[in-house]
Formats: sequence, C-alpha cells, structure tokens
Amino acid sequence: MAIFDIILPKSIARALHLPVKDPRRQQLKVLKKLLRKARFTEFGQRYRFDEVLLSRHPGKKFQQLVPSFDYNKIYNAWWHKAKEGIPDVCWPGKIKYFALSSGTSDATSKYIPITRDLIRSNTITSFKQLLSLTRYEHVPKSAVGKGWLILGGSTQLQKGPTYFAGDLSGIQQKNIPFWFQGLGLYKPGKKIAKEKDWAKKLEEVVASAPDWDIGFIVGVPAWLQLCMEKVIERYKLNNIHEIWPNLAFYVHGGVAMEPYKKGFKKLLGKPITYIETYLASEGFLAYQNRQDTHGMHLALNNNIFFEFVPFDDKNFDSEGNMVEDPEAYMIHEIEENKDYAILISTNAGAWRYAIGDTVRLTDRERSEIIITGRTKHFLSLVGEHLSVDNMNKAIEMVSTELNISIPEFTVAGIPYGNFFAHQWYIATDDPVDPEALKGQIDARLKELNDDYEVERKHALKEVLVEVMPEKIFMDFMRSMGKIGGQHKFPRVLKGKMLGEWNKFLESMKVSK
Repeated sequence: MAIFDIILPKSIARALHLPVKDPRRQQLKVLKKLLRKARFTEFGQRYRFDEVLLSRHPGKKFQQLVPSFDYNKIYNAWWHKAKEGIPDVCWPGKIKYFALSSGTSDATSKYIPITRDLIRSNTITSFKQLLSLTRYEHVPKSAVGKGWLILGGSTQLQKGPTYFAGDLSGIQQKNIPFWFQGLGLYKPGKKIAKEKDWAKKLEEVVASAPDWDIGFIVGVPAWLQLCMEKVIERYKLNNIHEIWPNLAFYVHGGVAMEPYKKGFKKLLGKPITYIETYLASEGFLAYQNRQDTHGMHLALNNNIFFEFVPFDDKNFDSEGNMVEDPEAYMIHEIEENKDYAILISTNAGAWRYAIGDTVRLTDRERSEIIITGRTKHFLSLVGEHLSVDNMNKAIEMVSTELNISIPEFTVAGIPYGNFFAHQWYIATDDPVDPEALKGQIDARLKELNDDYEVERKHALKEVLVEVMPEKIFMDFMRSMGKIGGQHKFPRVLKGKMLGEWNKFLESMKVSK
C-alpha cells in the first residue's frame, strides 16, 4: 500500500495541511499558542506570560521579560523540578519522558524534557516531510510504501522515580503511531528496537534483513553504513540493493552527509535520494522538502518559536558561551548567509533555550536554513574563526580531488612552540600520502576562510595531519559508551573529550 493512500487521523491530517504563510505572523501565532498553554505553569507565572499575551508586540515583550537559557541554567532553575516529578513547572502536567543527550563535547548526560505534545509535533513534522516527497521528480515513489528501517536508540528506556529516560530516537520509536506500526512499515520492529546492546541489535537486524522489503533507511550515517556492510558481508552480496531492491531514500541528520557519500556509494547498486532533517532532542526543527537543495525548511507552524542570535564576539565569548543578554531576532529579521545561534521555545517547556547549534539562512522566501556547526565546536585560537562548515567543505573537496573516502575526521587546537597549530585526525581506509592530504586541506581552508588564510601567516604556525583507519574512531566511541543510536563523533575536540581521545590513542600505541 502506498503511504499516500493512507487515511490519517483527522487531528494529524488537519495539522499537516496548515498553510505556511507570512513567517512573522506564523511564528507569533505559535508563540501565543505556547504562552496560552503554559500561562498557569510556575514558569509562566514567574515570567508573566499573561502580560506578554496582552502586549501589542508579544515577540519583543517575550524577549524583554524572559531571559535566555542554556542547558545548565534552565535545568538548575527549572527542569530538575520536573525530573523530580513536580507537575506544571515549565509545561502543564508531569513530564513522563526525558531524552538523554550528551551532545558531542561533554560526557555528562543531559536530561531534556519530552512531552506527549512534543512527540505529536515531531510526528506531524515527519509526515509533512513525507508528503513533500510527492513533489520530488525521478524518484520511485512506490518505495515510500515499503519498510522503514529506523536504526535508533533502544526503546527499552531507563526507569527513574517518576519518569523514563533514553535516546530521543528510542522515545520517538516507542511512541510511533499505532496505525503506522499496524501497516508493517516500521522496522526493525518492537522486539529488536528494545535491545540495548548495540552489537546484539545489529546482529538481529542483519539476521532479519532478508525478510524485509526496505524503502527507507533512517539514522546516523556511521552506524547505518556499518549495518549495511554487515548485511552485505553476511549474505555475500555485491551491494545492498541485491537484498533490498526498493531502497530509494536515506533520511539523515545531525552530521554533514557529504563525507560519508563515497563510502555509501560503494555499498549501493543504484543511486538513492538523500533527505536531510534537523531533529534535535529538543524538537523537530527543520527538514528538506525540495529535491536538489541543501537547505532545510524551518518548521515555523508546529509549536516551535525560533529566535536567532548573531554568532559573533558581541554575543559569544571565546569558548562559545552565550552572553547573559544576547541580541535576538525573529525569522523575518535575520539576514541571509550569516551565522546565528538558535534559541527555541517549545511545547516541552524549553523557553528561549540555546540548543548549541549555529545555522545560516539560505533562502528567505522559503525560510530555509543550513546547519553550520555548534557554538562550542569551532576553532579560533588566534582569530582564524574556523567553523565546522568550513571543515566539512574542505574535507569534501579534498576527498574528491584525491579520490578517497573520509567518513570521519576531527580537529584539535594545540600549542606549537610559542604559537599554535591545528591537529587533524583523518579516518580513511584508502591509501593516501599524509603530507599531500595536509597540503590539500590547508589550501582549501585558505580558499574558504579569509581569517584562516591571514592567521596561517602569523600565529597559526602549522597544520598537522594523522591518518588512521575508520575503526579507531569507532572503537573510541565504543570505549566512551557512545555506540549506535544518535551518537556522533565530534568534529572539534576540546576539554575533557580531547583528553579522553589523547588517552585512548596512547593506549592504542602501548597495546601494539
């Protein structure tokens, strides 16, 4: 059965067909809806939501009365109460679920509140993206009615005193609509999805692969690539399409896909369509709804109010920490091709909350953005202002020029004599001359970033490159307990994570 023939529940069907009108008006409508729902919560009373609702300019009033928050600030003041089972803290009712998120720079788990309202909003945005496929050309739409292999975290959640906690992907899968499960589209199914041991889960997926007709794969690139490699190896295939001939779509997010495409291409028998999503633990923020575009359409009319803080020295310190009272703008006020950090307010009780990502508006008319990095994942030891976006583009260019696959990489800033250097760790299983690779990366970054080019003549004295097998990156993630699910290798290493990485590499040398 084609998914487009399915009759959706009326509430979801109505939401899916909400027209996207003037972005400013749409966002103010969302803000008022959130404020009305949360006005009697402890947070709403403290920050005078009623007063905001009565204002002629609710967006500006909201910014005046409600401070901005990062995770530590909002958790210590508010979310810890909800975690203790206190109702009506930042959102009406008790919080039943918390998404565990350590990001990619901090080993300490964060507890992000997840409400039924948020889960429903995520589902609605998912189906909006699905329906956008009807506008794609030259793709086999029949594949949409085939199986969806969603390789996420375990649905066997940790039980707390008053809540359940786990990966957002596990929470979301646990709450997949019954009618979607009933159609048999959802793979790997409830039993395998509950498995906590990633190795066992992968083994069960591989064992079941011949029984499934997969049209979609969904998950983090590194783990899906590993899964397909194991399926091909187990059944002695030339490519994954020999077992899943209808595989046509890959829904991905969280990391740039370009570095992985060469590796994926080796596993495919025919081209597939890559669809990018922006699904954070805090909500489904944006999705690609047009073919052959790099931008993602912001979910402006589905219970997320967006604000944008210019990512500059005025609003962030040298470590990427946001200042106490940053400049913040609504969607209609920001400029194209300029980096902003995102603040979101949601129907899970996040208010003016900095999720740590930086984005760039690429198409004002369509409200499309790209993710350019993390507020704390950039290098600016001496003013080079090197972003993750710069790094991704340089690696993409170099891998094409040298005809090698670079599925993983990470960079650290280190002292170098009286000055500084960038230490690159590059994962590739293809033969390559490290010196040639170093020269190419350095040259491409100079083309992409004027500040970098200037500083390479001054205090940024060297670029160091160490080439290693991809397996070392995967083994490090395993050693940190960050295997499978939504876990991704950080593109920039700083602080505690850099220390752990250096210790791991030392232990590898000793064991040889």
